[in-house]
Amino acid sequence: MPTSPEALLLLEYLGKGKSIVDVGLAQARHPLSTRSHYFEVEIVDPGEKCYIALGLARKDYPKNRHPGWSRGSVAYHADDGKIFHGSGVGDPFGPRCYKGDIMGCGIMFPRDYILDSEGDSDDSCDTVILSPTARAVRNVRNVMYLHQEGEEEEEEEEEEEDGEEIEPEHEGRKVVVFFTRNGKIIGKKDAVVPSGGFFPTIGMLSCGEKVKVDLHPLSG
Repeated sequence: MPTSPEALLLLEYLGKGKSIVDVGLAQARHPLSTRSHYFEVEIVDPGEKCYIALGLARKDYPKNRHPGWSRGSVAYHADDGKIFHGSGVGDPFGPRCYKGDIMGCGIMFPRDYILDSEGDSDDSCDTVILSPTARAVRNVRNVMYLHQEGEEEEEEEEEEEDGEEIEPEHEGRKVVVFFTRNGKIIGKKDAVVPSGGFFPTIGMLSCGEKVKVDLHPLSG
């Protein structure tokens, strides 16, 4: 049975796209869980540079940072095929992605994995408006969009950049994050789940970018 139209979100980047602080970020309301462990993004329009990133991040992830750039996040970037894991420096990972490509991200949970109560929810793929006052990323159904909060936030974020960090109290909550391209797994990455869980997160950073998000596809 095909995915219903209500399950799809069409996001459009409306930011300036002139510097790294112009990132537009969108994030799901709930983290991935053992019940809903995978999501996909189709590149409808790559825009000028295809600076599109798909991955997972902590709930309080900085609004002006691409997924993967800051601690508590991991992401696959379409423009260069690199994976970023809590650092602004990426590693070679998979192929670049172009118009029409479908990028996917999911978690392989251990069998004995215990979810936080807030993550173990049937509504784990609902989305939320994170910033109603700015529209660097706009959803056609007005469901989710987010924009950076200015230079002050950027300065605060720079102070916290220490590369990949493991929170001691969550050392046992390790999972395998996997990424796909057009239905095929291209690679995996071990990661430590941040407090509160890993939330599906999408970033865009060049004019004209549009992506279609499927938060609960039948594959994966």
